[in-house]
Amino acid sequence: MSASHVVLIVVAGLIAGVFNGVAGGGSLVSFPVLLALGYPALTANITNTIGIWPGYVASAAGFRREVGDQSRRLLRLTPVALAGGIAGAVLLLTTSPALFDDVVPWLVLGASALFAAQPVLRRSLDRGSVHPRTRPVLLVAGVFVASVYGGYFGAAMGVMFLAVLGLAVPASLAHTSGLRAVLSMIVNGVAAIVFLVHGGLAWEAVGWLALGSLAGGYLGARLALALPAPVLRLVVVVIGLGTAVKLLA
Repeated sequence: MSASHVVLIVVAGLIAGVFNGVAGGGSLVSFPVLLALGYPALTANITNTIGIWPGYVASAAGFRREVGDQSRRLLRLTPVALAGGIAGAVLLLTTSPALFDDVVPWLVLGASALFAAQPVLRRSLDRGSVHPRTRPVLLVAGVFVASVYGGYFGAAMGVMFLAVLGLAVPASLAHTSGLRAVLSMIVNGVAAIVFLVHGGLAWEAVGWLALGSLAGGYLGARLALALPAPVLRLVVVVIGLGTAVKLLA
């Protein structure tokens, strides 16, 4: 691998890590770079999934305070995320990519719209209640669907998680962002394990991608915490819409 290719992959990993740390969508940076460098689509997708996983770990570390008081909720959701991530990874390896690609952009658009309308919908669901409640069925079903999608491709998985968590869990955006970061790490990690067993990845690209995403993931998490909630909501929606437009192109 030439020096220019190394730099390109590291930078792609860094930017992808920042995007994933803030809201998701990083795969739309790193995945096309791998394709442009000549890797076959399946190899690029598998390599990308494994290479950006350290960025999710760094992002979760950046949200450690926000995650610390949600350990019981995270414990209940972990098996759901694991099951969904495995199902999505198996879908990728056993079905035609075109079958799911037709649905993915609309899922991302729907998640973005849901996240944008979340405050209004939440108030409507709570009907002015002083004590908003958790909606366990919506939480489990939504996390599973987002996890299946994340195991399959992953771009804007974070937007989907934020949309679901914001409606199902009475918590601040910072706290749901922390939960989103850990769930994304779990889904991406279990998908990476499935892909490792399957094989067919480019190890050198994995290493350089991991290096960039590790730094980017932590930076993205700190950036998300530094942004005021309305600004962060706007950034997440823009990332989600941009992801959907890119996938439809």
